Amino acid sequence: MHEHVVEVEKLRNLIGGAVLHKDLDLSVRRDEVLTLVGGSGSGKTQLLRVIIGLKHPAAGSVKVFGVSWQDPDTRAVREARYRMGMLFQNGALYSALTVYENIALPLRMRGGLDETAIRGIVYAKLEQVELEPRHAGLLPANLSGGMVKRVALARALALSPDLLVLDEPTAGLDPDRSEAFVRLIKRLRGDRSFAVLMVTHDLETLHELSDRVAVLADQHIITCGTPAEVRSHPHRFVRSFFGGDRARRAFENAA
Repeated sequence: MHEHVVEVEKLRNLIGGAVLHKDLDLSVRRDEVLTLVGGSGSGKTQLLRVIIGLKHPAAGSVKVFGVSWQDPDTRAVREARYRMGMLFQNGALYSALTVYENIALPLRMRGGLDETAIRGIVYAKLEQVELEPRHAGLLPANLSGGMVKRVALARALALSPDLLVLDEPTAGLDPDRSEAFVRLIKRLRGDRSFAVLMVTHDLETLHELSDRVAVLADQHIITCGTPAEVRSHPHRFVRSFFGGDRARRAFENAA
């Protein structure tokens, strides 16, 4: 089996004609949680968009499960997409669809399942994210912030992906709900091994979940390693991000 689920090499990324990233290298191993951190405007979400195929890079190579999104083999590209789940920062649930229909959507898009099978999977995913069958008929407007995250996670997990991409998964949640979400991700990975690529600015979430941390600064990845290794890097962003009292407490609590 291939060691890396994501391989980014010499990436050049533009936004509005300006260079956002250049000579950017990044890889995600198939059995790890890799967390991407960077300052405001560094382009973390834009990098995620390139990795999941929503945006084309200006130059460089992006492969997920060994497949380039520009590969002419459309079947290989489609299969690679189905092996990946994405949780967007605000949940990105379809407001006109119920919880059930939101989770069922990727299953219907992939095809090959009858309604009985889809129903079974949807309710199994609801249970996985610790929601109840009675929540299936609700619309997103009737959900709390924590429930929106859980429904979005259930949708991301609908196809049992080998790679889960999380963009600020605990943003907007209070500390108790953040901790509950972290415990949920840990439990899910304990039940079934999958890789996670996560963007977060939350230090507790970072230290609780991350095997490695990649730091995006100066248009590329300046360092990548364990949280302890990265904390000692001399770059000004790293010193600022990991240098405060809150960062030290988070690190000590996770140790």
